[in-house]
Amino acid sequence: MTEMADLFVVSSAEHFKALGHPLRQRLLFALGQEAATISQLATMLGTAKGNVAHHLGVLRDAGMVQPAGTRQVRGGTEQYYQRAARKFDFVGEGARANNTVTLQAVGAELLTADDDPMVILRNIRLTREQVAELSDHLRQIVDGLTDAGPGESRYGVLVSVYRPRQV
Repeated sequence: MTEMADLFVVSSAEHFKALGHPLRQRLLFALGQEAATISQLATMLGTAKGNVAHHLGVLRDAGMVQPAGTRQVRGGTEQYYQRAARKFDFVGEGARANNTVTLQAVGAELLTADDDPMVILRNIRLTREQVAELSDHLRQIVDGLTDAGPGESRYGVLVSVYRPRQV
């Protein structure tokens, strides 16, 4: 199995174009910390294998997923894929536009979630200092989480602090 990097910086137009479809984002979510085959991903995401293969190809060409080994099965060989990195950091001009696609992908995940997801949306007035402190605190919490390992359930964590358009 190929070693997974700790960080992949998503910054080029090619990277953001590759993430321009919610299914590609969901593929990255599904791959999480462990490798999977096209068949496994299709089952997990409830879509056709051809659809998964196409979108995995786009992510592979952008360097965001990589082959992770093979396994012999009855009729041939299954190819496993994994994320190129454990964490993706979005920077540059395309980062803001990518947020919309990411939220669409998360919305699709919430529709098929096994448990009732915790979603909290609150609008509150804060000073710039409070926003900076809150953002740092949330980043520390998320970055400090330790993966429990392959035998445990997978969860998505989405954290955002944003300023709505002023009226």
